[in-house]
Amino acid sequence: MNYAESLHYLEELNTFGVRLGLARMEELCARLGNPERAYAVIHIAGTNGKGSVTQMMDAVFHAAGIRSGRYLSPHLISYTERMSVDGHDIPEARFAELLTRVRSAADEMVAAGHEHPTQFEALTALAFLYFAEEQVEVAVIETGLGGLLDSTNVVEPILTIITNVAMDHADRCGGTLAGIAEHKAGIIKEGVPVITAATGEPLEIIERRAEELGADVFVCGEDFSAQLFFPNGGGQRVAFHSVVCREPEPFELALAGVYQAENAALVIMAAKLLEREDARVTEKAVRVALRSVRHPARFEILSYEGVPVVVDGAHNPAGMRALRAGLDRYFTDAPRVFLLGILKDKDIDGMLAALLRTGDQVVTVRPNSERAAAADVVAGIAAGMGLDTRACGDAETALSEAAARARAGNALLVAAGSLYLVGGIRALLTAGR
Repeated sequence: MNYAESLHYLEELNTFGVRLGLARMEELCARLGNPERAYAVIHIAGTNGKGSVTQMMDAVFHAAGIRSGRYLSPHLISYTERMSVDGHDIPEARFAELLTRVRSAADEMVAAGHEHPTQFEALTALAFLYFAEEQVEVAVIETGLGGLLDSTNVVEPILTIITNVAMDHADRCGGTLAGIAEHKAGIIKEGVPVITAATGEPLEIIERRAEELGADVFVCGEDFSAQLFFPNGGGQRVAFHSVVCREPEPFELALAGVYQAENAALVIMAAKLLEREDARVTEKAVRVALRSVRHPARFEILSYEGVPVVVDGAHNPAGMRALRAGLDRYFTDAPRVFLLGILKDKDIDGMLAALLRTGDQVVTVRPNSERAAAADVVAGIAAGMGLDTRACGDAETALSEAAARARAGNALLVAAGSLYLVGGIRALLTAGR
């Protein structure tokens, strides 16, 4: 297949939907020679923050001179964004070549009487194969959904990170916070250290599972912590505190957002553990990584025709609360115009209640997903909160409307609600640059 044909094939795989379980993935990997066993793995799960932590960890390895792969989802614009080696996304031709091989293995599976792999399983297998053939030393692998039955959970990691646990994907992960925590804890492996920022009942579940498997647990807020502060000279720094290792000087942090301090703390703690086994993972490498890492559409601050813009992939109530905290800290007094698109299986009422203030304006549009809520549905909920709203039929019109409102009111424009929305909005914002 060429790249265009590979995209068509991936669309065909969408007909299989989301089907949790590891049997298909184990069979597919076996037929490809188990490429996931060719390198060390850092496995990362969590409701929010796992993408940022994945990018930060990959940046640490790159700064340390360790050849690394990185796998995350979903993408913003192109499938090739999901997998990279040494900071470079997979080329389209290589993507198509490897997906052709994955397709052949999948066809063999079906011919032998097995279920057909899903789209996410095919993409995950492609990433595993790419990393093996590129001879990476370590791969940083983000789960797709949950953990226990997620396609990535065929790996045997050297370190597990569970960022946090909040209500999201409850319909597929047990329906309760405890059920979601059980799924996240499902990536814990026997004797493999766990780092987490989970709290309350989810933390108890994670700790119980780790104890059953003889895995040490390092808890943010107990064993280590971080505080974000803003020096007079500008920028932002993270002060890292720990009861299990020496406290370093504060770290410069490139990624904006109050929540990134906690994410950085998880990465710093991970580096402290990895340093015991690999002297290349130094404090200097962590410093270089944290001050240079980039993660598009995560409290990303841009400008559009003179209007300041924040693009953020927040897509659940906890993410919206984190976004709101960041806006309150970085843009305290600015009026706000929101450009929102949300999936229909999300807690839309809870998300808007967490994000919006009296006086905010809201422009809505349907995200690019079959699961998307209609623009007028989201607009209706915002209007019910007493806010000035408008539903638009396409992203270009919505951006134009939101930008005009922000310009007229000397306001901040904020695009959020779903990665299936903000990827396209970000492309429009950065077109021609």
